[in-house]
Amino acid sequence: MKKILTLLMAALLIASLSATAFAGDKKVKLAYVEWDCATATTNVIQAVLQERMGYEVEILPVAAAIMWQAVGTGDVDATAAAWLPITHADYLKRVENNVVDLGPNVTGAKLGWAVPSYVTVDSIADLNQYADKLDDRIIGIDPGAGIMTLSEKAIEEYKLKDLELMEGSGATMTASLSNAIKNKEWIVVTAWSPHWLFGRWDMKFLKDPKGILGGEETINTVVRKGLKEDKPEVYAFLDKFAWKDAKQFQMVMAWNQEEGADPYENAKRFIKENKEQVDSWLK
Repeated sequence: MKKILTLLMAALLIASLSATAFAGDKKVKLAYVEWDCATATTNVIQAVLQERMGYEVEILPVAAAIMWQAVGTGDVDATAAAWLPITHADYLKRVENNVVDLGPNVTGAKLGWAVPSYVTVDSIADLNQYADKLDDRIIGIDPGAGIMTLSEKAIEEYKLKDLELMEGSGATMTASLSNAIKNKEWIVVTAWSPHWLFGRWDMKFLKDPKGILGGEETINTVVRKGLKEDKPEVYAFLDKFAWKDAKQFQMVMAWNQEEGADPYENAKRFIKENKEQVDSWLK
């Protein structure tokens, strides 16, 4: 009897471990920088994995450096917010042996400094002479963002000694921009495209003759090494995932700016309205 009980307990333990392993296999962790573009993409990926593929997905908003570190160490499975080949180049270099770059999920991305179209300056090189009108400030976002590092370099290279780069977040940047436009005031913000602000307001990127802020980029999906072996179905989906174009991407971002909007509910709306496209990601 004792031997039978021992065998039964062993069988139950094995069954329990198998169930735990299976549960773990149906869990996915995604990291992203809490920018509007990354929020839209990450929620759509989460919705597809959960609503169509039956996974349990945890999404983690973090600073860019932590996002890359988490993918590199395998603490998360993936990020779909990698700006390459310039903005996040340093982050990629640190973890390149531990990650797999699956390529762009949207093309035509761009970083720069932007102003409302009524601001009568066209180049970063000319900003010093308008420092007073700009309250001696460039309105930035979170300090860990790649665009902030490049912006510090731009201030140095263009000798913009009369201007200070202000740290904040994507939300505080757009709030400052909205307030300035409402009052027809001059303002320069660190910006990127695709972004809903270019659809809401008449904006322009300032010329960057030294090319400090880089040219056209892509936003890529990057996964931890080993994901293909551990979760082949997830890997295959992430490898195929891509927006049709920046316009489609910005449409979802605009939905997320509506009053009371829930990014996950909007992601579910997207996969419902674009079934054929979503199906193609899952083939």
